[in-house]
Amino acid sequence: MILSIILLLAGLAVLIAGAEALVRGASSISKKAGIPPIVIGLTIVAFGTSSPELVVNVFSAFQGTTDLALGNIIGSNIANILLILGISALVVDLKVQKSTTWKEIPFAFLAVLVLFAIANDKIIDRADGNILSRADGFVLLSFFAIFMYYIVELTRKGDNGAEQEEIKSYSVPVSIFLTAGGLLALFFGGKLLVDQAVALAQLAGLSEMLIGLTIVAVGTSLPEMATSIIAARRGQSDIAIGNIVGSNIFNVFWILGATSLIKPISINVGANFDIFVSLMATAILFFAMFVGKKHKLERWQGGVLLLTYILYIAYLIQRG
Repeated sequence: MILSIILLLAGLAVLIAGAEALVRGASSISKKAGIPPIVIGLTIVAFGTSSPELVVNVFSAFQGTTDLALGNIIGSNIANILLILGISALVVDLKVQKSTTWKEIPFAFLAVLVLFAIANDKIIDRADGNILSRADGFVLLSFFAIFMYYIVELTRKGDNGAEQEEIKSYSVPVSIFLTAGGLLALFFGGKLLVDQAVALAQLAGLSEMLIGLTIVAVGTSLPEMATSIIAARRGQSDIAIGNIVGSNIFNVFWILGATSLIKPISINVGANFDIFVSLMATAILFFAMFVGKKHKLERWQGGVLLLTYILYIAYLIQRG
């Protein structure tokens, strides 16, 4: 079991390093090609930071471990709000734009609500079982296209809100090396992580869903955690919160949509509790904007989010 844990963590480290290398290399190539920084941020950087979740889910889909894939997405969304925003708000009060409060956070709530609806065929349609079909995947990707259109329109109007981080430029050979090396690291790191997560679940007698909700979910959320905490320390609270809300929308509409297109995902009825927790976490974030200082996530609220996450993890361990 110890060897499986070590190999899982090694796979996670390779996965995250690969995502970072891919973003740096591809961003540098795009900058040299004269592509505007905001476009790079909306495409390469945004998709790159979501690549750990995507790679894990693709491997899980091909290997038939769909519980791990679903747990990874739901767990990442819960960790993003309760854990990462909780820690970030403890660093400094996070001011939130009105557009984020009234449009992007509700859109993230809609993402989880849509997931709950299409994941409950048994309850809603009295079907034989709950499944995310390829048709459901198409629906999720359609919502994702709408979200991307909204983001592009915001950018065109110059209302992107957050400061754009300077994109570092490398020589062409180094840029190509980073891009190719990042892709290879994502492939091998993702495969190693999924293989060891399944092996660990079998050895410890734990469910793949639990491993996905905890170790894999938190691990694949590390890029978002690093970005948000650093942004909070720099006083760039729009980036800190926008990064998390955007990631949650990406996770459901883009990654889960793409995964279910590859292979339909069977859903255990027990996953409804975790989907509900994700819904409640998003709702708490929305209502926190009107408690205390308006449109601001304060330190005490960050503490509440973090405590809620600790209680949730304790429940998961007890549930097994």
